[in-house]
Amino acid sequence: MVPTKAGIALCMLVAPILALAVSPSASHATGGGESPTTADQTRILDKRNAERLLANKGLTLQWIDWDHRGTATVTRRAGVWSLHGRQADVSGPGLLALDGTITEIGPDYFTFQGKITISNTPDPGRTCSADKTWHFAVTQNRRYYRLREFEWCDSLTDYVDIYF
Repeated sequence: MVPTKAGIALCMLVAPILALAVSPSASHATGGGESPTTADQTRILDKRNAERLLANKGLTLQWIDWDHRGTATVTRRAGVWSLHGRQADVSGPGLLALDGTITEIGPDYFTFQGKITISNTPDPGRTCSADKTWHFAVTQNRRYYRLREFEWCDSLTDYVDIYF
């Protein structure tokens, strides 16, 4: 079989596509350790609120204590913002814990993808834990972001607040 000009042109077009199809992807070749894509990075739509989160003044759950705040640590790595928070009851076993990623920061709100756990408060043995997308917002000019999912576990209303 003698190759024609059209056949050669077709091979020149198809060969690079086939090479890409059979070569290992970048994530497989590097063990999946490269930087997150733009889609994975935290979307910052409001600089003022991003600064508020970085400089936050702690968190509370009303069942534990309004006066002794827990810590809420926001870290940035390769464009991804993480939130790790904890408030422990100094006089009992009550605990609030947050661990996950801030996916978006906008005017007076942020979205958090991660796990929130409340245990042994307000009643011993009560445990609420969920890993999902959560919404925090500032309402009525308050000085904190409040979790907008109030009754996410049982019939009790949980006020999780992050102060700025």
